[in-house]
Amino acid sequence: MSKPVMSIALVCGPDSDMEANAIRATLESFDARVITYWIGRPSDLIDILSGKDLYSDTDFIIFSFHGDEGKFVMPELDESVYEEDEPREDFGPDEVARFINLPGKVVLANGCSLGDPKLAQTFLNGGCRTYIGPDDYPYGSSALMFVVRYFYEILHNKKSVQEAFVLAKAMDEELEMYRIYEQESAAQ
Repeated sequence: MSKPVMSIALVCGPDSDMEANAIRATLESFDARVITYWIGRPSDLIDILSGKDLYSDTDFIIFSFHGDEGKFVMPELDESVYEEDEPREDFGPDEVARFINLPGKVVLANGCSLGDPKLAQTFLNGGCRTYIGPDDYPYGSSALMFVVRYFYEILHNKKSVQEAFVLAKAMDEELEMYRIYEQESAAQ
């Protein structure tokens, strides 16, 4: 690999490892530096949302997660395993709002229903510059292809975040459910 042109945090939720591995291998072949974070418990996600565990040069954050009803699906742990004050539910807008501190980051939440407007606004309120995700339930292969095309356009064709979004979304009717939210404007 040549010198990385971009640093990307790849946050892998429960049962999302196949997608995450495919994303990582592809983006590294596009000359990105990808740091993978494996989420096994709520405190792992909190450390990402708060920015505590991210490298300072991280440009983009990809959440390779399952989502349901606008929430990140979290693993269910035995009650004896949870740390004191660790959330025990899936992470929706209320849970994310408690921890989010990601100034200037571009987030691609690639899980079912994670493009929910309330969740997106929570990320924007936490400092994110841009938030992207599907507002419905895409097929897994379509979701993977969205990420691949999106970053191909950014890394190889030097497209802007917005231009890459439009091109990736136009690949397939299935991808019409992807939404982009930005600090300056409302949902598109």
